[in-house]
This record gives sequence, structure tokens and C-alpha cells, in this order.
Amino acid sequence: MTLATSNATGELAVRVYYEDTDTGGVVYYANYLKFFERARTEWLRALGMDQRQLAAQEQMMFVVRHAEIAYRQPARLDDLIHIRTTVADLRASTLVFHQQALRDGELLASASVQVCTVHATTFKPIRLSPSIRDLLNKALR
Repeated sequence: MTLATSNATGELAVRVYYEDTDTGGVVYYANYLKFFERARTEWLRALGMDQRQLAAQEQMMFVVRHAEIAYRQPARLDDLIHIRTTVADLRASTLVFHQQALRDGELLASASVQVCTVHATTFKPIRLSPSIRDLLNKALR
């Protein structure tokens, strides 16, 4: 797995393994959620956000609130796919990510994933801290 980032856009290369596929060698549809999650996590890490530290120091966690996925073409065993991640919207306590899974530039699946921030103990929604908001705003420029 490798990550390339230009701050506003992250790209994670993922190899499709046997464990990712069904009996026909095609990526099982739910595994795209895992690929998209990894890409979001690595994009945040590349910006300097460690999610364990956020939970421990700022009592803040990111949780998925809503996800929509459109499937176009199947990924198959041994394919190298690239997961592209961009932030489409940033609000007081939510981010909307647009993500794409591509193989050699061909769109395989796309998703819109809304993530909200919650308190690490109560799981109640909270606002993004000013430091995190500033970091995200800088990345989006």
C-alpha cells in the first residue's frame, strides 16, 4: 500500500488479494468500503492527523454517518487499484469525502462518504476543533 498526496487529493494504491474476492475472483462489493476507509485514514495521516491521538488528546473521533456507493466495473484478484480521495464539503462537525476506485484510469466504483465528529466517550456529535479545522482548510487550498 502506498499513498500519494497533494494535500487536497490523496491516492492510495491497493493490491487485490484472494481474501478480498468472492469465489469468482471478483472483489466482494463490501470490501470497497474497507478500501475507502483505508484511503481516508491514510490521507488524514499524511496531513498529520493520528486518529488515536485525536481520541486521546482531543476526545474526538471520526465516524461514518452516511455512505453511497456506485459500482461500475469489477476489480479482480491481483489487480492494483488506486483509491482517490478528496474532501467535497467541510462543515462544523462533518466532512464529505468523494472517493473513487480506479484500475489503470478506469473508474470501478465511486462513493460519497459523510463523516462526522463525535466525542470519544459519549459518541455525541461535537464540532471540529479549531486546530483540526485549520489543518483541513489548509489541505483543501
